Amino acid sequence: METIETTRHTLVISHDPGLVETVRRAAEGLTEVTSAQNLGEAFDRIGELRPEIIVIGNLTTRATLLETFAALREGWISHHSSLLIVETDASQNTCRVLTEKDLRIGIADYELTGASANLHLPAEQLIARLREAIAGRMKERENHLRNALSLQGNFSTIWEQIPGPGAFEMRQQLALENSRKAARSGMVAAISITDNPGGNPAIATDILCAEIRKAGIEPLVHIAFRDRNRNQAESLLFQLAALHINNVLILTGDYPSNLGFTGKSKPVFDLDSINGLRLVAEMNRGMEREILRRKVRLAPTDFFAGVAFSPFKQMEAEVMGQYYKLEKKIAAGADFIITQVGFDARKMHELLVWLKSTGQTIPALASVYVLSYPVARTMRENNIPGCVVTDALLRRIAAESESSDKGKQARLERAAKIFAIAKGMGYQGAYVSGQGLPFESLEYIVSRGNELAGNWMDLLPEFDYPQNNGFYYFLRDSKTGLNSQEPAPRRQEPANPPLFAFSRVVHKVFFEPASPLFRPMRSLMRRVDSSPFLYRLLHAFERWCKGALYGCKDCGDCALFDTAYLCPMSECPKDQRNAPCGGSFEGWCEVYPGKKQCIWVKAYTRLKTEHKEDTIGQHITPPCNWELWQTSSWVNFFLGRDHSSKRRGINPPEKSD
Repeated sequence: METIETTRHTLVISHDPGLVETVRRAAEGLTEVTSAQNLGEAFDRIGELRPEIIVIGNLTTRATLLETFAALREGWISHHSSLLIVETDASQNTCRVLTEKDLRIGIADYELTGASANLHLPAEQLIARLREAIAGRMKERENHLRNALSLQGNFSTIWEQIPGPGAFEMRQQLALENSRKAARSGMVAAISITDNPGGNPAIATDILCAEIRKAGIEPLVHIAFRDRNRNQAESLLFQLAALHINNVLILTGDYPSNLGFTGKSKPVFDLDSINGLRLVAEMNRGMEREILRRKVRLAPTDFFAGVAFSPFKQMEAEVMGQYYKLEKKIAAGADFIITQVGFDARKMHELLVWLKSTGQTIPALASVYVLSYPVARTMRENNIPGCVVTDALLRRIAAESESSDKGKQARLERAAKIFAIAKGMGYQGAYVSGQGLPFESLEYIVSRGNELAGNWMDLLPEFDYPQNNGFYYFLRDSKTGLNSQEPAPRRQEPANPPLFAFSRVVHKVFFEPASPLFRPMRSLMRRVDSSPFLYRLLHAFERWCKGALYGCKDCGDCALFDTAYLCPMSECPKDQRNAPCGGSFEGWCEVYPGKKQCIWVKAYTRLKTEHKEDTIGQHITPPCNWELWQTSSWVNFFLGRDHSSKRRGINPPEKSD
């Protein structure tokens, strides 16, 4: 796709060409500089360039400067820019540079306030002062989380806050108070706000994150696609961009709980996390839209997008499915990774070995969860999908909870040790979370974790909690107890049920473009498509066949080819068309534990029959095209309308025949 210009711009509004040239020299190497002589011309430039900094100076009168300043503060685009006011006096060879914080609007004049008010600079120092001011405004606008995770050798901390339901509840106030304390401490790179955690309704994340940003710390917004379709997700992202909230964690989301109004809400899952990342990447490039029959390129956003990843799965099919999906997430534009909750040091280490072995340089943060006994028991019962607590760990925590402090010190120490291990292993940061965690506990975890990090390998035996018959991606390193770089043998048995064998034969005979029957079938579908009677007849027959064999929902944009002939729309409660979500447990579906196997576990074992299980990670399947809903997927495929035909280069007949 076309790369969109990302140059940072400064706009100078002035009648003085000398000032424009001075700003250009001051901004050299920092931003591109353009100019406008009046407000109308300025707004044209602002709409075109979205300048980060606007310099106002040497206009005809102070009243003109005042009017310009007020208009810029009221403008939808311009009020997102940083303003600098520059006044020079040629007769006295002096100047002053003011930020908008130094300016208070009056009725007919302005009054200077603050430290800069009486600052007069000789002209020869103007370039240096302007450069300092421009650099300062640009630094204020930087994404500090992005900078922290990009800095080599840096170890960052993200602290999770869990808002609850209601508009005026104490949990919301506590989240803001914790954010302010974290901002003052300087030890936290970002505050993370969950999105309807556990599938339960809660206050919208964007509201709290806007307040958190005002507190002086970067917010990290969770965006779960459980509750929103692609249009609503796009609208939310535009809103976040307008609020200068640029850090997002893109998630599929837990399945809805039964706490919604009058019962469980209808799940949406219009996009999975991979296609959510593709949406973010497209917005960062500058989306193209048709408005009033004209193609318009929208202003590019600047999102920094993270993803969740679970290395703590049990079965080979589950483990491999997570890594296949991570491949796709990185290809779709993920900027950083946060692991799920788990307490197996070897599994933690596996992710870093995989990243190194595949040549990936994306930063990863390890989850550090402060685990109380009630929460540990809930996780062990798989009531918090994706979080892994073994029987051995649960017994240990149960014993600790019998102490006089109910195990508080033990769980804080455990969290500090995981923090230390993550830092020692080479993670770029820790993602600290826990129910009702006060700031003092966070301080303890960070300070104690840093203290223990120098001897992190001595702590590894305390985090040896393998799952029963658990699969590891890499062979064990006998010296360290962690992982070697040699992949482990994959011994899970393949499965070749009769329906899978039958489906492969049918696909090869009728749907492969190289098949002798492909062109006759394509001609037949063209004829069917032109006859309403034949179309209804074929569509009814298709619905009957595919409904009986695959539970087809008649989406018209069939993904059977992508999932080893298992329908993700009917068999997966989250409609996952790319790879498994993170909620499976011992091979079972998160929503139907003990009843339905995860379809991607079944797909993996089926594809293993042909030694094609690695294909799960090779192609990104787009979301369902709902324009094709309840139309014939056979006609759509042969006539080049669905995603499967497009990937195989099958064009509509008018383009190829």
